[in-house]
Amino acid sequence: ASALSKLRINPGNVGTKHRDKNFTQIIEVAVEHDKPVRIGVNWGSLDQRLLTELMDENAGRQSPRDGHEVVLEAMVQSGLRSADLAEQNGLRHDQIVISTKVSSVRDLVSVYRMLAARCDYPLHLGLTEAGLGAKGIVATTAGLAPLLLDGIGDTIRVSLTPKPGGDRAEEVRVAQQILQSLGIRHFEPQVISCPGCGRTTSTFFQEMAEEITEYIQEMIPQWRASYPGVEEMDVAVMGCVVNGPGESKHANIGISLPGTFEEPKAPVYIDGEHSITLKGEGLVEEFKEILFDYVKETYGAGV
Repeated sequence: ASALSKLRINPGNVGTKHRDKNFTQIIEVAVEHDKPVRIGVNWGSLDQRLLTELMDENAGRQSPRDGHEVVLEAMVQSGLRSADLAEQNGLRHDQIVISTKVSSVRDLVSVYRMLAARCDYPLHLGLTEAGLGAKGIVATTAGLAPLLLDGIGDTIRVSLTPKPGGDRAEEVRVAQQILQSLGIRHFEPQVISCPGCGRTTSTFFQEMAEEITEYIQEMIPQWRASYPGVEEMDVAVMGCVVNGPGESKHANIGISLPGTFEEPKAPVYIDGEHSITLKGEGLVEEFKEILFDYVKETYGAGV
């Protein structure tokens, strides 16, 4: 326990007959080592004793609630009752974090709003068993975004099913991108690029957007150390004259590439103003140099 940063207890998975005793023993270890505890309620392993109690109470009501609502209420009560028991056994109020994880987006939003309205404990958000790939990423984002925008949530977890031998760090990258897309935290500069249309029959702008993204990812460890605040920079790589100049002006630095049948030139905008127009085969490398110069000039003063 001394080597851990935080302990996690699932109230529904610490035994039945000796549940409170087992729970208390874990809390005592946390108190002994001065460690915070996350009380992690999960609807796949909900405390059946508590759920039965609430279902029986509900059955006796003149107008019983839907059984699904009772399950969500049981999750909230499981977290709050466990937190109260933890405090009774010596754990400080500010050492308790609660999570109530489900695998349904709508239920995730509902249960955390219920919980946030009834306590001031830090809340850990996560859609449990979100699934594979795009489905898991989209579902997790759909569930976390409304809560985070409402100011609900202090830590988050993205739970994706990895491919065999897959990179578990993908969960961290997705979590970072959710926070960055919502403007809550910044981890690296963002590349803004258009999806392509009939005006962009060439793949050049797509290739350039990918190359600039890879360049930023390669440089960000050095930039982060030398140029504080660079994580908040937006870079636009646009594919035609329709939205290209406007989107580039909104970014810190942007380039508007020529679309189909457009004049073969690419204006570069810096902080909303036209700076230079690039042409020719060395356009990508020239833009990288301009980008690096911008980073040094804009964020170097903070070193």
